[in-house]
Amino acid sequence: MHLNRNNVNKNWPVPRKNGTKYIAVSNHNNRESIPLIVAIRDILKLVRTSKELKKIINEKQVKINGKEIRTTKYPIGLLDILSLDKDNYKLSIGTNKKYIFEEVSGKDAETKYIKIIGKKILSKNETQLNLSDGRNIISKDSVKTGDSVLLNVSNNKIEKIIKMEKGNKALVFKGKHSGKSGIIEKIVERGGKIIAEIKADNEKINVWLKNIIVMNK
Repeated sequence: MHLNRNNVNKNWPVPRKNGTKYIAVSNHNNRESIPLIVAIRDILKLVRTSKELKKIINEKQVKINGKEIRTTKYPIGLLDILSLDKDNYKLSIGTNKKYIFEEVSGKDAETKYIKIIGKKILSKNETQLNLSDGRNIISKDSVKTGDSVLLNVSNNKIEKIIKMEKGNKALVFKGKHSGKSGIIEKIVERGGKIIAEIKADNEKINVWLKNIIVMNK
């Protein structure tokens, strides 16, 4: 599947006038992810062509969240970890609402924050957590929809639960304040919507709870 360069997602930091006319994309939701070829060729500029990317894929140098990738169109989602040999990059979003890759190492290259979007009680001590990246994980922790997990992608185990509550840090990933982050000062209901009041740098913003992911302070 290919997309005209002029019609690419506005969150993608790629030029619309230069380069190839079409960009290869995945069959997943391209509004919330970036195809591997776009990330490595057009953003990180670590290869020049899809042929070069296929070569390093065949050499088993490319991983996403610890998993070896076999296709150039594999989608990279927000806060996913892209590993190329010994270098690691985490997909985030900047204050200009454009996706950015931040180089990470150590613990940051092994863990990612994922939002809990649903849950199902399995027994008195076990709950199935439905995560925003499509995973389902069994947990014995007390959690609510909207909380986050800090997941170790190397062993698929939860290292920590982060509550959607006052005092925790939140990243806005959708809407007019996309890319901003700050500390939650209050969570209130307004007009039937649950809103987080966040202190981001020198301003206070009000964001729909479904548009943020909560992380450590």
